[in-house]
Amino acid sequence: MVEKNGVAIVNKPPLLKMLPTFYQICWEHQLKQTQYLTLQILVFLLQAHKHVSIERLATVMPYPVLFESRRRGIQRFLMLPILNVETLWFPIIKYIVRTYIKSTKVLTLTIDRTQWRDKNIFVISLIWEQRAIPVFWQILPKRGSSNLSEQQRLISPALSLFKKYKIIILGDREFGSVKLAKWLCERKVKFALRVKQERYIKEEGQDYRRLSDLGLIPGTGFYLAGVQVTKQKGFDKFDVAGYWQRKYRCKSLDEPWYLLTNLGNLTSAISAYKRRSGIEAMFKDCKTGGYNLEKSHAADKRLMNLILIIAIAYSCAVIGGRRIKNIGIQKYIGRLKEFKRISRRHSSFWIGLYGQLWIGGMEFCNELVSKLMQLRRNKLPNFQKGLRAAALIQAYF
Repeated sequence: MVEKNGVAIVNKPPLLKMLPTFYQICWEHQLKQTQYLTLQILVFLLQAHKHVSIERLATVMPYPVLFESRRRGIQRFLMLPILNVETLWFPIIKYIVRTYIKSTKVLTLTIDRTQWRDKNIFVISLIWEQRAIPVFWQILPKRGSSNLSEQQRLISPALSLFKKYKIIILGDREFGSVKLAKWLCERKVKFALRVKQERYIKEEGQDYRRLSDLGLIPGTGFYLAGVQVTKQKGFDKFDVAGYWQRKYRCKSLDEPWYLLTNLGNLTSAISAYKRRSGIEAMFKDCKTGGYNLEKSHAADKRLMNLILIIAIAYSCAVIGGRRIKNIGIQKYIGRLKEFKRISRRHSSFWIGLYGQLWIGGMEFCNELVSKLMQLRRNKLPNFQKGLRAAALIQAYF
């Protein structure tokens, strides 16, 4: 902000960068210029309008051609062979891990599945900043649960990508299979897979018992090492952890957790499995709570690439929100954590997403904001602080 003839004037902010610098460096040489510019525009539209439908994206796309030409152009773009996870997305995920996660730290990956209408999306994600960043995904050609071969096809690329790191795989009851556990053990991967309470186990010198008959009550837990968890022959023994969260502030788990694991102790198993909630938050962010993925009616190939664009936009928002929090200007974007509140009110994703929208709004309404500030000159020191915060955010976006 400057003064001209004694009147406060807002300097017009620079145009927003659509993507962080590393993303640009990585893709400028892989994509043709038209493809690269189109990708940037689609990411920006997704952040601004939070809707992944091709029809909606075509409606708001700022490109001076007929609507039908814009719609068909987006459809053709989403069918390009160059748009694939291994080529465009894996280098970005490796950069995120290398830059923001210490090499000695264990990477937590979680697998899960979400379904609406006839779409059955199977995802493995990296837990980071209490959210799950998609790493690799598939669209299953069926309804219902995945099988072992499908689980192996999903997990294998992630294991190859992060082969230099220690990994923990998390999964809910759909993945509590001794076959999957054995496959992970053969690859020396740690895991915590939830199993159903009807599962039978056998301790040394005892008969088979259901997990639900072990007498677990709220506030208690157990860790059983080297137990038989299936009556089928040919499988090694595994560890089983049980935990039922105690009632706290009138809240408690409706039922206990029973985990098939090789983490060695109850504390490690429960601590790891609690991080699985990040993928539930990610699904909410990508669907009704964020990008409205379930509104898309795209065919499988286009849907795979729409998810890629979501992953790009999602990671940009999380990284941006993390930066905003680290430099201490979160209060300009949303409410801070209140006294006696355990968790933060807003995630890094939310702060990053709406931080970018705040800057975009200031850019779009520049003249109106200038006039408003001129009428409230007594707030000049506060305006200067706010403009400085906006400039810091612009430095990233």
